[in-house]
Amino acid sequence: MTSEEGSYDEASLARKVPVLLLKTKSSPTDSYEEYFSTTDFSVYQPSFVPVLEHRFREETLSWLHSTVENGGFAKDLPNPGINNGEEDIRPSRYGGLILTSQRAVEAFTAVVAQFPPEIRHSILPASLPLYVVGPATARSLRALNLPCPILGEETGNGEALARFILSNHTNLAPPPKSHTVAAAAAAPTAAIRRKLPLLFLVGEQRRDIIPKTLQSPTLPPEQRIPVHEEIIYETGEMASFRSDFTAACRRNARRGAKKQWFVVFSPTGCEAMLQGLGWLDDETGRVKTGCGGRVGRSRDGGGCDMFVATIGPTTRDYLIDRFGFEPHVCAERPSPEGIGEAIAAFERANP
Repeated sequence: MTSEEGSYDEASLARKVPVLLLKTKSSPTDSYEEYFSTTDFSVYQPSFVPVLEHRFREETLSWLHSTVENGGFAKDLPNPGINNGEEDIRPSRYGGLILTSQRAVEAFTAVVAQFPPEIRHSILPASLPLYVVGPATARSLRALNLPCPILGEETGNGEALARFILSNHTNLAPPPKSHTVAAAAAAPTAAIRRKLPLLFLVGEQRRDIIPKTLQSPTLPPEQRIPVHEEIIYETGEMASFRSDFTAACRRNARRGAKKQWFVVFSPTGCEAMLQGLGWLDDETGRVKTGCGGRVGRSRDGGGCDMFVATIGPTTRDYLIDRFGFEPHVCAERPSPEGIGEAIAAFERANP
């Protein structure tokens, strides 16, 4: 690269507004990077600072593989059950899956990849709904080319998804086996109409709004949907996050950026972010007076304006309640479009 080319690249970067996405970049493509790199948003320069470290539970992956292999998701296949030990109370057959995080989808994908493509349509059939909460998880599931319908991507949050499932889920257990017509006729209607449980693949840290809503005692018994939660991954803050974040902020300031945005996706890492910005009081653990705020602009030592956007109200409320810090914007929808629209609205109001 010539010195002229190098100068041009630096000047181009200086004109762009850095957007630090505090998450691991999704693979093979990331919808947030794609969104902020489009023509309409070419003023922004997206980059990633991973916050969370995810570890899959191997024993759960093995159990899920056995469940798929043994027809646990296919009503028309014989299901001999899985011998998981005398104390195992997990169902052997399910009427659908709930996947509300990218890590859960990655774990499910790893299991599906172990089966030849030609048999996947029979063990994961078109009668098996896959419930998701947003477009990112839906997009990743579609890449598997399964016949399963992918539902709920427009709901946006767990509460709305639960209401959607209650309105749409009708996957019923098969009638109990009977040797005579008379015995079948005498079988309780409730037993015949019992809904198969949904398998909810979750992380160690999760909200319980979905299972509580679907199994609420205020619902008539015939409307309740059993949910079995299975922890398939564990999450913790990366040890290097604070130093990585601080280094990225300083690098952007050195390149001449006049402002930068930080997009926060979960409560994990919030404290390290605020510490890295120098906004936390060491004694109180609360944000220092004059730092952050919806109207005031905070500056680092290099004179770079810094703004915080949250993916939704859970993270926003955590920042307010725990640290006394109100982020500059909160997305109305947990999506690239939601974040982009919130940032654009803020900048129009604060030129």
